[in-house]
Amino acid sequence: MADSPDLSVVVTLLNEQASLEELYRRTVSALDGKPFELILVDDGSTDGTWAEVERLHAGDPRVHAVRFKRNFGQHPAMHAGLARARGDIVVTMDGDLQNQPEDIPRLVAAVEAGADVASGRRAARHDSWGRTLPSRLINGMLRRFTGVDIADFGCAFNAYRRNVVDPMLPAIGKQKFTKALILSGGASVVEVDVGHTARSGSSRYSPLRLTRLALHVLAGFWPQPIQWIGVALGVVCSLLAMALGVYGIWYWIDRSDFPGPLLGGVAVLFVLGIQGFILALVGEYLGRIQREVEGRPLYTISEEL
Repeated sequence: MADSPDLSVVVTLLNEQASLEELYRRTVSALDGKPFELILVDDGSTDGTWAEVERLHAGDPRVHAVRFKRNFGQHPAMHAGLARARGDIVVTMDGDLQNQPEDIPRLVAAVEAGADVASGRRAARHDSWGRTLPSRLINGMLRRFTGVDIADFGCAFNAYRRNVVDPMLPAIGKQKFTKALILSGGASVVEVDVGHTARSGSSRYSPLRLTRLALHVLAGFWPQPIQWIGVALGVVCSLLAMALGVYGIWYWIDRSDFPGPLLGGVAVLFVLGIQGFILALVGEYLGRIQREVEGRPLYTISEEL
């Protein structure tokens, strides 16, 4: 379109009434003189976030907004923003000011210099170990499974060329790591250190949520995980059985008293634990298949400005 801006900034919001005015002011200041649009996606906020969005839209025609009927999650919200972005370069960021709008020009400059993706890297994270440890585990898995060697897959503060986003739009939102999905398609990437402000409150990564996130990464980014886990299970169980057999024979010869029930119980519990993990992974696949067959929408919209 002739009136399309050079840059689209997509911001996902969830109960960000307190920080939205500052986010808008700092973003406008950082992009002073550059044609841009600001797309705000309200992911089912229950406070006064939408009223604040309406106020900003009424005062600035560059502000566009989408309101979900309920909370669908950050990545479906990001899809809604990316699908409506018109700029040649699209920046994504959270709305809670963990990301600093003043870093937007640096991300944009990295893309303008030739990269397809400028990946934000929180070089100095101000988070507790309860946040950083799960992040390191998931980042390590994604580096291994995608073959893309970057430090911070979890940072939502990134800049993309339009032509690497469009081919991935049908899949964005179904995966929990939009950046990993786009990079897995072969987009060139450069990492840019960005500022980071700690989010108040306890870590959102409970052991159960971390396990579910790990299963999502396996099912979404690792080819044929069930086959590989099946092979690993067979090898591990075979080696364990051999080791227990050798130990049992030695113990029986040395002491004439083979501890069969104890070692047998340990082996059974070990195998059952691995089978439980495989069952959870199969459940992740079946859930994805069910959603695809049913054709459920990623999100439903109650209002759009």
